[in-house]
Parts: sequence; structure tokens; C-alpha cells
Amino acid sequence: MTTDAEAQPAAADSLRAAPQEVFQTGDGRWWEGGQRTGLVQQAALTPRPLTTPQDARTRRQSGRRSQTLTDRKSGRYIRARVPRGKVTDLAFDATVRAAAPYQQERRLRAPADAPALILKPRDLREKVRVRKAANLILFVVDASWSMAVAERMAATKGAIFSLLTDAYQHRDRVGLIVFQKNRATLVLPPTHSVDLASRALQNIPIGGKTPLSAGLLLAYEVLRREKVAHPEVRPLLIVLTDGAANVAINPDLPPLEEAYGVADQIAAEGIQSLVLNMEVAEFDQGYARALAEHLKAPCRTLADLRAETLYTTVRAALG
Repeated sequence: MTTDAEAQPAAADSLRAAPQEVFQTGDGRWWEGGQRTGLVQQAALTPRPLTTPQDARTRRQSGRRSQTLTDRKSGRYIRARVPRGKVTDLAFDATVRAAAPYQQERRLRAPADAPALILKPRDLREKVRVRKAANLILFVVDASWSMAVAERMAATKGAIFSLLTDAYQHRDRVGLIVFQKNRATLVLPPTHSVDLASRALQNIPIGGKTPLSAGLLLAYEVLRREKVAHPEVRPLLIVLTDGAANVAINPDLPPLEEAYGVADQIAAEGIQSLVLNMEVAEFDQGYARALAEHLKAPCRTLADLRAETLYTTVRAALG
């Protein structure tokens, strides 16, 4: 029997990324024209509560921030519905309302010792409850040579630290993938540890070409693994890019066509995404918007790219 973890869409077979190293080591200038960005030493942003909309998926494990449907009896009762099988959490108030219009008719046909309230199976209603769920925020950042790449990376690091400081209290986790030259790297595996993030984000390679499909595919694989290991967690994919691509995993595919194919797979998984367009308005050719359409995600442009504005934008995406 094939499990969900083993099953992979056929379309992904030709887009398989090479094995990724979590931490890249070596000389800071390990290819011509490249460099590594150090960690900007700055105070973490003051965390503010993140509010999120209710999730439509039923999840079991709790968090402390986002509301999600739950099939347990410990959540908050918000409404009733027609049962989907055996009733284990009866909504008595809704059941009474459903049965009330038929009581006079049923009383005429009932024996003298019938109960005061005569119920039929079709009257039964069950409770729909919500509870808090944890979030996984995965950043995918274009680290190729492009406009303001150092500024983009500094803002991303600052936002990650602020989110982690806040996420630790809410059982949320944050991860980071960067793509540049000819590969994507999981720089920060999903974590709620500020210490781990501090070590992982010290030096991040920047420069080179733009392997957009590699970054998206690695994100897809990370989120699929997380979905199997932690099905109760709500993922949010944040892609910081201008949407351009000039390197493909499969040399027989145009880079943009390949990237859009992976984006379609991510959207098919029902993963909530947000594209942050990093292109300067004067040179914007619409690539980021096209990527967002394939991800079935909104596309935002940050005129003022700082850790504070990025953090606020992620907070808005969650709520």
C-alpha cells in the first residue's frame, strides 16, 4: 500500500532537485563574483500578536494562535451541522430546533407513553468546534544577483527573528530556503529555536543566476514532508522574488515554464502562499504576478523593504 508520504505527482519526477545540504560551508567567495552576507546585528522587532482566519481543515494537534476545525470535544462550539456518520458530539440545541416543527404531527402518531420530545435520526445535529492550531511559515528568498539582494536578505532575517520570538510562545515554526546560482538551499529547517536560527543565518550565499524552480521545488518537498509529519500544522509559503528565472532543473524545459509547473503543484496541495514582488516598478515585467497566479496566491509589492514592513505583511497574510 502506498502512503501519502511515498506518493509523488508524476509531474514532479522530471523536476527532482538534487540533494540539498542544510548548511553550506567553505570559502565566502566560492565562485567568481559571489559573496556571503553576514548576519545584521540588530535588535529583534517587538513581537505583536498575530491573528489568523479560521482554517477549514480539521486538525487534531493544538497550537496557540490560529483557529482551525477540530474533531475533538475540547474546542469551542461555533455551529452545528448534519452528522457525517455516527454522532459523537451531539448539538442538543440544534437537534431540538430541527425536530421542533414536527412535534405536533409526531405526537398524533405516537403512543401515550412517548417522551415529551420525539426525535428521528434525521433530526440529529453534531457540533462543529474550533481550536487553536500551529503555523509553519516558510520563506523562499531569491538570493541571485538582482536589485537590492542584500537589502532583501537583511529584511528577511530581521522578520524571521521577530516571528521566531513571537512564534516560540504560540508553537509556530519558521523556515528559510534561499535559491541562487544553480541550486536551492534549506538554510533554516522549520524551527521555533532562535538560537538555531542565529547560527544558521550567520552567512548566506548570494549572487549568480536565478534557479526559481529549484527554490519552489525544495519548498514543495519540505512542505509535503511537514504535511505528513505534522498534519495539524497550517503552512504559509512566503516567496520573495521578482519572478524571473534563468536556470532550469530539467535542461529540456524553459526555466519559467518549469517554475510555473512546480507552482501549480504547490497550489494543488492547497498550500496558502504569498508572493512579495521585489522588482523595481520601472523594470517590472509582470513575472511575480504571473508566478502568484500559478500559486493561486496574492502578489504584494513592498515599497519600503525593511524587517518591520516584511513582518507586518506576513502578519497580514496570517490574519
